[in-house]
Amino acid sequence: MTEKEELIAGHYKAILELLGEDPNREGLVKSPERIAKAMLYNTKGYAESPEEILRSAMFHEDYHQMVVVKDIEFYSLCEHHMLPFFGKAHVAYIPNHQVTGLSKIARVVDVFSRRLQLQERLTLQIKDCIQETLQPLGVMVVIEAQHMCMQMRGVQKQNSITVTSDFTGAFTRPETRAEFMNLIRSEK
Repeated sequence: MTEKEELIAGHYKAILELLGEDPNREGLVKSPERIAKAMLYNTKGYAESPEEILRSAMFHEDYHQMVVVKDIEFYSLCEHHMLPFFGKAHVAYIPNHQVTGLSKIARVVDVFSRRLQLQERLTLQIKDCIQETLQPLGVMVVIEAQHMCMQMRGVQKQNSITVTSDFTGAFTRPETRAEFMNLIRSEK
């Protein structure tokens, strides 16, 4: 274990004790270590640069129509309860002489989702990163997610979906937004 993993595991062992559990019982002996590794993985986005990811595969291209990467699954942790929220991100941009590798869009979603998050902030961060790095004619992001903090505690609404969106540039035109929404709703 790394020093960071050991420190985090020690805190989780103390939490188990505070909850009234015996962290030395067979089923829990390695749980603090497993939780520490899981938390570091689930927050690995802090150590990654989404701008560098986009720049690593930027190409000059005279394509000025919408590029859509839809149904990008993501997993994140709500910063209020540190419970998972997960769903799909749909991202579009209209290039202005610069395109990026399609997988890089999905990687940007991963980087920002692997931080303690709010869905609203996640939506804005993805949009802003693509806009600032690629300088396209416009960007639009729609995120649909289920929040475990709403499903397993609190109001306990099992089928609720939260949808957030944000857009820039060409997507301020209603017809461009409508085209994007039609594309992400179309059958696969």
